[in-house]
This record gives sequence, C-alpha cells and structure tokens, in this order.
Amino acid sequence: MKKIWIIAKRELNTFFDSLMAYIMIIAFLGFSGFFTWLYGADIFFVGQASLQSFFSIAYWTLFFFIPALTMRLLAEENRSGTIELLLTKPVTHWQVVLGKFTATLLLIVIALALTIPYYITVANLGDIDHGAVISGYIGLILMSAMYISIGLFTSSISNNQIVGFLLALFIGMFFHIIFDVLANNFTGLIGQTFDFLSVSTHFESISRGVIDSKDIIYFLSIIFIGLVSSEAVLSKSSLPE
Repeated sequence: MKKIWIIAKRELNTFFDSLMAYIMIIAFLGFSGFFTWLYGADIFFVGQASLQSFFSIAYWTLFFFIPALTMRLLAEENRSGTIELLLTKPVTHWQVVLGKFTATLLLIVIALALTIPYYITVANLGDIDHGAVISGYIGLILMSAMYISIGLFTSSISNNQIVGFLLALFIGMFFHIIFDVLANNFTGLIGQTFDFLSVSTHFESISRGVIDSKDIIYFLSIIFIGLVSSEAVLSKSSLPE
C-alpha cells in the first residue's frame, strides 16, 4: 500500500504541476454550477430541495473530463520511455496501475468535495433528502472510478495521448449512451441485457437513494476488468523482446 500511495502522490503532483488539475476543477465547477443554479432544469426551476440537477449535469461533465485526465497516465510514459525506468524500481505492475488509478480518483473526489457548498445551500433552502444526496455522490464516485479504469486501459495500449482519449470516449459511449438506446429498442432478454450494461440504469438507481447490490457489483466488475486489462498490457509491454 505504501508504494501505491507514493505513486499516487507522484501522479497527483503531476496533475497540479501541469495545471491539468486546476483546469479540470475550475471547468467542472463552472459547468456544474451554471447548470445547477442558473440554466435549464436548475434547482430553482425544479422548485425542490434536491441536488438531482447537479447529479444530472455531473453525470455528463465527468464522462467527458475523465478521458482527458487519463489519456496521459500511461500513454505519455510509453512514448517517453519513462515507464521502463519506473518499472526498474522495486514496484509491481499492479502497484503502478493502482497508484495511477488512485491519483485520478482522488482528483475527482477533490472536485466533488468542492461542491459540498451546493449541498449546504440547498439544505438551508428546504427539507433535503440527505440519504439521496449521499447516494448521489457515491454514484458519481463509482461511475468515475469505472471510467478511470477504462481510460487507464486505453492509455496503456497507445503511445499517443489523443488516441487514448478518443478510445476512452469511444468505449465510454457504449456504456453512457449506446446501450441505453439499444435497451429502448429491444425487448425480452436482449433488451434486459443492454439495460443492465447501461450506466444510466445503475447511476439513476443509486442517485435516487437506492443502493442495490447489483448496481455495486456492476461498477466494481467493470472497474476490475479495466484494471486487470491495464495490468496485463503493462506486463506484456515490459517483457523483453
């Protein structure tokens, strides 16, 4: 765990040193704040003490921001050759993958933590469902962890950051949009399968305050697959030719 944390701190420092973290946090707070309080189906338009407006916009903003964060995690190291230098140190491939995953997830958690004033403000405006708010944040963290694992995998198979970004978006589109569309166009077992594969099905359930084991298993399974795949690619690329 100590080595994972050392790698995570190194990556987190890299995010802030390159200004990527500041840009992502400011953009995230700007988008989420604008659509939560000022435009569209905002809190005042809905007329309820609820953060569903925020969760709805964060659901989309994180989908686009996370590939931008993960695209350089391994692709840049592969391109520059620093991954080979890193692996000469007493660390395993798993520790490298988990360290980079942890750093990116921590950055997302920091961004979400900065939206706590939204929660405090709405709670002062009316009788808010505290359980639904907590569940909503849990849903965003699980969804973010899932897309980070996918982005880490796409970054591991390319030396080009843009390719990693586009691949992460392409794969994410299936979970975020395409499976949901297919579920609405099929019935029976096929429709149920596509519905289960859709992120919205599980996120909406959790954000309403219903934390079901099948939703947790869904997110943890994809996270596990993404991390295992990243480790496998990293292990293969480090083998002597």
